Amino acid sequence: MIVQGVVLHSRPGADTEPVAENFLLEDINIADDLTTGQVRARTLYLSVDPYMRCRMNEDTGAEYMQPWQLGEPVDGGGVGVVQESMHCDYVPGDFVTSMTWPWQTTVVIEGELIQKLDSQLVDGHLSYFLGAVGMPGLTALLGVKEKGHVTQGANQTMVVSGAAGACGSLAGQIGHLEGCSRVVGICGTDEKCSILVKELGFDSAVNYKKETVEEDLRSCCPDGVDVYFDNVGGQISDIVISQMKPNSHVILCGQISQYNKMVPYPPPLPAATEAVLKERNITRDRFLVLNYPDKNRPGILQLSQWVKEGKLKVRETVVKGLENTGAAFLSMMKGGNIGKQIVQVSE
Repeated sequence: MIVQGVVLHSRPGADTEPVAENFLLEDINIADDLTTGQVRARTLYLSVDPYMRCRMNEDTGAEYMQPWQLGEPVDGGGVGVVQESMHCDYVPGDFVTSMTWPWQTTVVIEGELIQKLDSQLVDGHLSYFLGAVGMPGLTALLGVKEKGHVTQGANQTMVVSGAAGACGSLAGQIGHLEGCSRVVGICGTDEKCSILVKELGFDSAVNYKKETVEEDLRSCCPDGVDVYFDNVGGQISDIVISQMKPNSHVILCGQISQYNKMVPYPPPLPAATEAVLKERNITRDRFLVLNYPDKNRPGILQLSQWVKEGKLKVRETVVKGLENTGAAFLSMMKGGNIGKQIVQVSE
């Protein structure tokens, strides 16, 4: 059977931004007949995420990620509907998801690599399983709960960088739900700042592209910062950390500003920032949601409940067509999305 797929055509190279030519839309030959344990599924939605930039390199820099192979279909988070099954747990019509879903219109995948989805958890919004009720949502929730040390009634201020993205837009809201009295977002446009405050309930927002970012942040956090949900790293994180209180906490979630550079993960900090962490006894723990498998199911149920109750508001940027997946990824890497970046492959 011939289907369409997106393959990694070339690698960006060291210290280089990815380009459209790194991806290629091709005809892919998949098996006509399934073997025991396999399912065939039609792709509905694909996720594009910042961590994927690391997978474009020959060495991802992280032991839990494997590089994409040249000439092979790219893969990541996906949602689809089962068409044919040779696995006892799945029947045609089941909605399923996987973190290793090939960028193809139709996939043949091992049953052990997928999970069945309950569409009622998201009131039929299946794309939410790639965002608010999926890995980004779990990352935001467990990051705040496990590393943020947020306490109800403690009058804590949380700052979130990359606050208009898939994870950041949720982390700020969850900070409020878990007990932070003030949540401040950092993002790249005035439009995003307005959405954070007017739609997503952030108390204030800072445009990091303005020359006054340091002063603006201090104005938004007059008493300093207790919790920093770090999605970006780099100079923005240095500024936030310089304004953090003694015994405060950095949730080290992502470092998107550094992903185009050939540096170890997490990237090294400037000496001045390291000195601030040490002098003020600030914890900066690397957070990886994969380390909390036992908390995934309860977390998904909590996120689903908040979404249904309207306590957790969801923003998505949806691009249609498998052929536009690479472009959607490139746009996301430059901040072109608000909320979760989704590619809708089929209805």
